[in-house]
Amino acid sequence: MESKRPLLAEEDRDRPPAYSPGAGGGGGGAGPHGNYGAIPHAPPPYAPGYVVPPIPPPHSFPNTTYTIIQQPLPTTSVVVVGGCPACRVGVLEDTFTCLGVLCAIAFFPVGILFCLALRQRRCPNCGATFG
Repeated sequence: MESKRPLLAEEDRDRPPAYSPGAGGGGGGAGPHGNYGAIPHAPPPYAPGYVVPPIPPPHSFPNTTYTIIQQPLPTTSVVVVGGCPACRVGVLEDTFTCLGVLCAIAFFPVGILFCLALRQRRCPNCGATFG
């Protein structure tokens, strides 16, 4: 059973609701949410009869000195097998000395051991020779 009556009067339908609590029957102060958005009063700092304890004195700590030892970061280096220890760029090349070749020819087959023992390593980059 519906009634054919409009929910709002014809003149109230065109106007928005009032913003102030006192105007237009907005129900300003009534109900539990009547003061919604209002700033509440500050509560008293302490309950009645409460005694504020005194502020404790600052602590006095003994003077201690800490020594911090900072470890150096490990350096990452790439070791090239057969690399030059002087310049660390070139790669050592083996060359046989004249004495080693003469020993290999004169004292064959044992002379080959002398030839291998008397070889010389040389860096083509810096020219350093190693024994």
